[in-house]
Amino acid sequence: WLKEDLFLELFALGQGLPGPTSTQLLISTAATHGGVLGGSIAFLMWNLPGFVVLTAASLFLYDIIDPSNPPIWLLGVPPAAVALIFKAFYGFALKLDTLGAALAMGTSAVSVLINHDENIPSNSSQFVYPVLLFGGGLLTFLDTYRSKPIGTYSKLPGLDDGPVEQTAFDRKLGYKIGMEIHHGIFMFLFWLVLLVGSITLIGRGYDNKYLEIFEIFYRTGSLVFGGGVVIVPMLQNEVVPKWMTEDQFFQGLGLAQSLPGPFFNFASFLGGTYAGLPGAIVANLGLMGPGFILIFAMLPFWSKARHYAWFQAIIKGLNASAIGLIGGGCVFLYAKSVRDAADAIVFVLCGGLASFYKFGAPQTIAMGALIGAGFAAFNLGHLPY
Repeated sequence: WLKEDLFLELFALGQGLPGPTSTQLLISTAATHGGVLGGSIAFLMWNLPGFVVLTAASLFLYDIIDPSNPPIWLLGVPPAAVALIFKAFYGFALKLDTLGAALAMGTSAVSVLINHDENIPSNSSQFVYPVLLFGGGLLTFLDTYRSKPIGTYSKLPGLDDGPVEQTAFDRKLGYKIGMEIHHGIFMFLFWLVLLVGSITLIGRGYDNKYLEIFEIFYRTGSLVFGGGVVIVPMLQNEVVPKWMTEDQFFQGLGLAQSLPGPFFNFASFLGGTYAGLPGAIVANLGLMGPGFILIFAMLPFWSKARHYAWFQAIIKGLNASAIGLIGGGCVFLYAKSVRDAADAIVFVLCGGLASFYKFGAPQTIAMGALIGAGFAAFNLGHLPY
């Protein structure tokens, strides 16, 4: 369907937009072959299996087990799940250049600070995160115009970096996508109206459980750049302990990590645990919605702007800042999930299995459950860590 350079550009575009990167890559790849309908069908098929399993778990799991006293096979799941997030952060960070690493470190430090300071409101992340992300994009954009850029770029803007004439291939690509610039603008405005409208209604005290669910997940989905693991600390601040216990949150996290498909299906578990089947559907639509809308909004712009160095530089900065947010999330997820020596050992072993022995996420979660159950069965390592 695509040449490798186009595939990598679509991957970078997904990294630079809010939403689940893997899902946006799948949608955009299918859209370049089959337009909006093709992208939508690919999204539905990709999303459906994980949604069904996680929704069913939210509805029936706690009829079988007591969330405050989970069976021993669930005890190792939270530290194993967090080990996978650490691995993802490490893998992303290795790909950063000098400026990207500095942006990631700064973003990570700020994200830790705003979530762990009594003088900073707990909801400040919804404003600070976008500033950090777009600030990263601005810095890399400005860096490309330095005589000696700090970062590494495949192409630098020049004095003749004016309008680029589309090739026959670009025109064919635009035809396959089937969207013009005005369609992209409409999609962007639709995303913005939903975001501002839901936030405004909640801010004015409109009391509706499903609007509350939609607003939380849609706002979060509109702030998440670079991949699913960034949502974990953001959603934890929103739903624990208001909707569920910390143990339930991490049990759902482990299950979501072990399933195929987009990690954003985690929303189905959270929404379903709080408000049943309607809550699962609304939460999933809320979290998936921004990424779905915005990737379609950006495709017609991408097909025309993909050759510009400034466009590629901005995406590079957004990506680096998003990686920093993952690093900040690792800090407080570790503190929440690793409570005793047994948890710490599960974390280390599962991190090693995933990083050095190439265990996939399902196998890593299964090993975490097995090791955690072993420590619990023999009552080992349960002093506070």
